[in-house]
Formats: sequence, structure tokens, C-alpha cells
Amino acid sequence: MNTSITLIGCGILQKETDYLIKKNGWQLETRYLHSALHNYFDRLHAELDAGLAAAEKAGERTIVFYGACHPRLEQLLDRHHTCRTHGQNCIVMLIGYERFMEELSKGAYFLLEDWALTWEPMITECFGSNLKVVREVFHGSHKCMAAIRTPCSGDFTAAAEAAARFVDLPLVWMDADLSHLEAVLLEAITEREQRDRT
Repeated sequence: MNTSITLIGCGILQKETDYLIKKNGWQLETRYLHSALHNYFDRLHAELDAGLAAAEKAGERTIVFYGACHPRLEQLLDRHHTCRTHGQNCIVMLIGYERFMEELSKGAYFLLEDWALTWEPMITECFGSNLKVVREVFHGSHKCMAAIRTPCSGDFTAAAEAAARFVDLPLVWMDADLSHLEAVLLEAITEREQRDRT
């Protein structure tokens, strides 16, 4: 790459993304948005729109690091003449679609370190503080909480256990390397470069 690209997106995999950028020597600047924004469509749209507008005004080329996390995301990408990482969500981008679907079929709710560390305030802000209602929401479609460790994860065992207790789901652990995420990011960088050449 001749000039840098600005990656704007979800901070849920910030440590993993930063590690891969350094490992590969990619000329990527990063601007991460709060990982809980996917719970608030209006805020997600507004903050991503503002970030892309600022980058556009500064003459920066961008990549958006989000899955299909907003119903108007594609319109936003078109308006700002940019592209995004391919994948339904951050978990698919991390572990791949097949493994995601396999675990989802077992009733898994996927938990990453960033969410675990902010779990109770994030969930109560979104669903309220009535624990019975919160647990009904989670029990309606999930049978377990699957905490995902990556090579960049710290020890978030206690936070994951507390999160699982909070929603009254059994906790299981999964390990994920970064090969799939690396491929997803490289594909987005390549797409951005190809767009700039046409």
C-alpha cells in the first residue's frame, strides 16, 4: 500500500486488530467506536456517519470494520464511498461462518473479553435492571454463554463467570486464533485498494 487507510469501526476486537496491523506492517490508521453501540441503532449510525464524514473531509481513504450491525449500513457506506469488512458480525469475522453456525446451533451466546469486562452495566442499560426480564431475554434463545479467548486476550475468567451468572447460563470456553480475522482484514484492504485504482 502506498498511502495509509483509516479503519473506522467497532472496538470489540481492538487488541486483535491492532496486533494484526503491527504483525503485517499494514499502513492502517484506526479509530474505534464503543463496542456496545450495536445495542443502539441511532447512536451507532450517528457516530459512524460522523467518523466517516470527518475522514472524508480530511481526504482519508477508509474501511469500515463492522458486520451487518445496522439496517442502513450499506447506504452509509455508499454515501461515504467506502467499503466494509465482510462478515455477518464480529464473531463470524473472528471464528468463521461454519464454526459460528455450529456453536449457534448449540444455543451459544458469544462473549468476548471487552463485553465481559463491561457486562452488567452494558446489559442493564440496554434491557433494564429487572434481572428476571434480562434472564428471560437470554433464556429465550440461548442455552450457554461461550466465552472466546484469543491470543490477545487477558485473563477475563472472573468477568466471564460473573456475566454467565448474571444471565443464569452455563459458561463454556472457546479458543480462537486470528487467522480468519487476518484474512477478513486483508480482503477489506485489498478491496479498498482495488476501488481506488478504478
